[in-house]
Amino acid sequence: MIFLVYRQYYVGFGCGGMAKVETVITDRSDIDRGCAWLAQTCPRYAAILPGLGPIPLRLRADGFDRLLAAIVSQQVSVASANAIWARVDGAGMADPAAILAASDDDLRACGLSRQKIRYARALAAADIDYNALRDMPTSDIIKTLTQVSGIGVWTAEIYAMFSLGRADVFAPGDLALQEAARILYDLPKRPTERELRALASAWSPWRAVAARVLWAYYKQVKEREGIT
Repeated sequence: MIFLVYRQYYVGFGCGGMAKVETVITDRSDIDRGCAWLAQTCPRYAAILPGLGPIPLRLRADGFDRLLAAIVSQQVSVASANAIWARVDGAGMADPAAILAASDDDLRACGLSRQKIRYARALAAADIDYNALRDMPTSDIIKTLTQVSGIGVWTAEIYAMFSLGRADVFAPGDLALQEAARILYDLPKRPTERELRALASAWSPWRAVAARVLWAYYKQVKEREGIT
């Protein structure tokens, strides 16, 4: 029997003032522990993990600019998102005060659409305490972020997963995760967001690692099919 030890943090307070324990991914060893747990728990993960190589850590910084970058990338290609973000950042607009002070023309010159200008201003005006988010339960993080116009559940879950390192968050609305799960479990059709959320409950407390594995698996499958 293999005993797994991983980092746990007390975040927020639940009923009766008791702090809730959540696991936070901080380095590669946490990814390895999560993969080992998934392999022990699910034969299908055990079958694909050896062929995937190291699963990416994919951690990144948190804060206003990360959420603004997520808004910029909505409904555009990766190349377009990168080009627009370079203009936004280069113009000094990756800051809430700058966004609020800028004219619509200034923001349009950076490549933002009318809708994204509205979303960027909503995020800047929300005055989110990003330091406080680090200590919140994941459910409260999602609730806080989705109150801002332009930030949906998927964006909030991705932020919690990659910018805050939460180990037990998943993004079942992601089409690549849905398709990877369909292939892995040989399902007759791609699961809906609700169906995948239910399926992913079996991967707790390492759902964020399961997501990383599924993304890597999806990439591998598409490369084999000649789709990049």
